[in-house]
Amino acid sequence: MSEKNRIGKKVKMIRENRKLSIEDVSERTNLSAEGIENIEKGRLIPGLTPLIKIARVLGVRLGTFMDDQENLGPVLNRGGSEREDKNQKNITRFSERSNAVSSDLDFFSLAQNKADRHMDPFLIDIYPASNEEVKLSSHEGEEFIYVLEGTVEILYGKDRYELNVGDSIYYDSIVAHHVHSGNRENAKILAVIYTPV
Repeated sequence: MSEKNRIGKKVKMIRENRKLSIEDVSERTNLSAEGIENIEKGRLIPGLTPLIKIARVLGVRLGTFMDDQENLGPVLNRGGSEREDKNQKNITRFSERSNAVSSDLDFFSLAQNKADRHMDPFLIDIYPASNEEVKLSSHEGEEFIYVLEGTVEILYGKDRYELNVGDSIYYDSIVAHHVHSGNRENAKILAVIYTPV
């Protein structure tokens, strides 16, 4: 199953379980009905912000779209497991570009399947963006980012921050922001995202 379809099928299943139409979700998220339909059918890689908006309307955590089963106990990840999972395609891909069919960000969940969690920790591979104009996005919640490899640039409101290996930033995600490679080379970050349900 492709990464795009995995998220899309989950969105559709939860939406239908909530007895909401695509138009209902569109109206409540201010996203186009066509965009939501394209996400559900796996035609587009969703952006993180639209997916968070959809999760809020459906009353679920962002991580719900990535979970296969729920675990009540602790979730343990051994070092190097993200490399093994990449080979098994256990990565969720996002793009903040319009009509994207390729990924800018590959998310490896560090708490996948943990029931009732309030935070979503991820290892994220960041790929150089195309020359398209960067679009800032915002959503409720908070984000923490720690740079593991490369250089990361964060646009936050009217400010610009360049982070190198070992640097971190914690911010309110309601302020318009964008995270991308700072030098047109791959980067890797540890990110913890909190979005209230």
